[in-house]
Amino acid sequence: MRAAPLLVMLAACDVAGSGRATAPPKPPPAPASSPSSSATRVAIGPDAETIDATTLVGKPAPAWDVDWMGGAPIAIEELRGGGVLVRWFTEGCPYCAATAPTLVKLHDELGDRGLRVIGMYHHKSDEPLEPARVRALAERFGFRFPVAIDHDWKTLRRWWLDDHEGWTSISFLVDRKGVVRFVHTGGSYAPDSADALQMRRWIDQLLAEP
Repeated sequence: MRAAPLLVMLAACDVAGSGRATAPPKPPPAPASSPSSSATRVAIGPDAETIDATTLVGKPAPAWDVDWMGGAPIAIEELRGGGVLVRWFTEGCPYCAATAPTLVKLHDELGDRGLRVIGMYHHKSDEPLEPARVRALAERFGFRFPVAIDHDWKTLRRWWLDDHEGWTSISFLVDRKGVVRFVHTGGSYAPDSADALQMRRWIDQLLAEP
């Protein structure tokens, strides 16, 4: 939904439940890339032609401030050397549910090649956050990769919403040097969709780099 070693993909949903986060309106930035050449694009998704992905793409991935669901905490610096896919998700988000099988597939098929998938939960319900429900949601999605809770959207804001308004189901791909290279601007990338296939091509590219 909307308002966000290694490939990092982050994703999220919107504040009101429609996929977008509420924020003061901003003038539309220049397109992040040309729609005519997928080879040179750095962003795909519903806002790819209107957001300025270059505010993050090409720069070191910011540190995150999250609580990990089991296991030892993971610093983003520890993920360098392979590829990381980080996506924000939340309960009741149809885009997150549609994308979950793609994340699981990428983890299962590319883990041996160095891809790390990270799930970031951002709470949007009016009900109190219950870690047990987050854990149950991750299990229902079949997540077998690290999942963290992004309290108060601290990391989502640092990565994305401080400079953009739009979807909170944001995803990022970070290369083996810890640099953000590609962005999915929100919504879903269900298995075998055009967006999922482009994500796979980007991941293959990053994993093949020296």
